[in-house]
Amino acid sequence: MSHTASEGPRPPERSAADRHVDGLLVRVAQGDERAFVGVYDALVVPVMGLAYRILRDEAQAEEVTQDVMIEVWRKADRFRPERGAAKSWVLTLAHRRAVERVRSVRAGVERERKAAQLSHQTPFDEVVEAVEEREERAQVYRCLAGLGNTQRLPLVLAYYQGLTYAEVAEALSTPAGTVKTRMRTGLRRLRVCMGGD
Repeated sequence: MSHTASEGPRPPERSAADRHVDGLLVRVAQGDERAFVGVYDALVVPVMGLAYRILRDEAQAEEVTQDVMIEVWRKADRFRPERGAAKSWVLTLAHRRAVERVRSVRAGVERERKAAQLSHQTPFDEVVEAVEEREERAQVYRCLAGLGNTQRLPLVLAYYQGLTYAEVAEALSTPAGTVKTRMRTGLRRLRVCMGGD
């Protein structure tokens, strides 16, 4: 007589691709930068797709995607393969971030509406300035997305996480000289992308 029924439901079998990403994320937790590039390449599109479905705004979805991938790098040691696939874990982070962004945007719109009611009218210059700043931020994210991972990651850690050269080098397990070179190259490409000289 079979005892299979009494064993309870088994977790769904993971595909070879999912198991590969699981293994990469475990290596990311040990500070493996090349493994992170593999995780990034495998999951950035599904993360962007999920963020866009929730936010319905490409620039904001790009921002959330970059934030999520930074969070994956920093919190990879919290991933537990026995509890589920890396893809599910990362998409859960992405869902949480995107929902937080929706709430934040709604709260911001509500604050602006109340402020406008109090002052009756926001000066035109302030509106133009706010729009220009938002567009510039979106362009920076688009240009960052166009960089290679080896250039993007050090810049993101330095400028968005406030790390020094030495801290970035330590976080990426990469020599400081290599980090400086990558950041200089990345900044040069960013300037070109942003329309600088």
